[in-house]
Amino acid sequence: MALPVTIPKIGESVATVFINKWLKKPGDHVEVGENLLEIDSDKASMEVPSPASGTVTELLAAEGDEVEVGAVVAQLDENGVAAAAPAEAPAAADEAPALTEAPAAKGDVKAGPAARAEASEQGVDLSGVKGSGKGGRVTRADVSKAVAQGGQRAEPPPAAKAPAVDDTERVTRVKMSPLRRTVARRLVQAQQEAAMLTTFNEVDMSAIMAVRKRYQDRFVARHGIKLGFMSFFVKGVIEGLKAFPAVNAEIDGNDVLYKRYYNLGVAVSGPKGLVVPVLRDADRLSFAETEQGIAELATRARDNKLRLEDFDDGTFTISNGGVFGSMMSTPILNPPQVGILGMHNIVERAVVRDGQIVIAPMMYLALSYDHRIIDGREAVSFLVRVKECVEDPERLLLEV
Repeated sequence: MALPVTIPKIGESVATVFINKWLKKPGDHVEVGENLLEIDSDKASMEVPSPASGTVTELLAAEGDEVEVGAVVAQLDENGVAAAAPAEAPAAADEAPALTEAPAAKGDVKAGPAARAEASEQGVDLSGVKGSGKGGRVTRADVSKAVAQGGQRAEPPPAAKAPAVDDTERVTRVKMSPLRRTVARRLVQAQQEAAMLTTFNEVDMSAIMAVRKRYQDRFVARHGIKLGFMSFFVKGVIEGLKAFPAVNAEIDGNDVLYKRYYNLGVAVSGPKGLVVPVLRDADRLSFAETEQGIAELATRARDNKLRLEDFDDGTFTISNGGVFGSMMSTPILNPPQVGILGMHNIVERAVVRDGQIVIAPMMYLALSYDHRIIDGREAVSFLVRVKECVEDPERLLLEV
């Protein structure tokens, strides 16, 4: 029995998605729940599982295509009979994708991100590949077939004079992913709508580093994960949010919503850019649970396994640009949140203690905040509270 595969509803505001990658091809057998394809939405990347066991008979959308939520993108045969239906309408034998003698202008090529990436990697000129997709769209399969047939980057025709430099040969145009478009829109929104300011401080990391050195082996043996710096900062931020509730608030029209729960967004780097999944009820987590939660979010981000609910209802964000070597930055708010803490790299610097110059591992901290509801005094005091907790970890245990 034929069974359609549709794009599931993945959020109230998501109307279309992009087909990122097909994990199965026509003729492949799949089990119920086995992943069929990867899609990109304006929230995150995710995989779509098969609704039933059977054989894939037809793929109705190509990699890179934008399709509506609810659209049928594949057909399954629940009886398990293998079929050889192609991913798209087959080209005639004499129209197999290959480099043409008179390629079209590069700007006229219709191709998705996957096809363009494949062409760039293989050194194939997309303007010389005939597309078999809908409306003549070049698919990744077309590029692969062109390579198999010996197609390479087209050489310019001989000319009596040296041709002028064509800038289009040195520029690759790739459509922004839905996730990147959403990130861009939200960052611009934050700068346009919030009265955003940034205040700075520095923290001496000596005490944390001493604690980690003293207890690291026992911590790993007991919990199976290393004790990092992030758990100390998470705990310090929570103490600061409890002391200064406006930093954990949200503006709703003419009202201010003070939140008495602490869902901390943790910026992590994935293959498609920076994302901010949420560590929920972070105030209820132990040091080990905090480290495990952050590690799990980072792993899912790296593997494109984050779910929509992983991004919902964050109240404050921590971003650690220090892992990339950043010395100082002014992080941008993640709306509707009104505060974000930026951590940076640790550098040994000369500091004065008790009248003596000593070398200490120092880190700059930055707090960007919405001045509409957070006064400068509150912002500075919040950052000082985080600094005090990190420099004296015993305060975190005693909550003082």
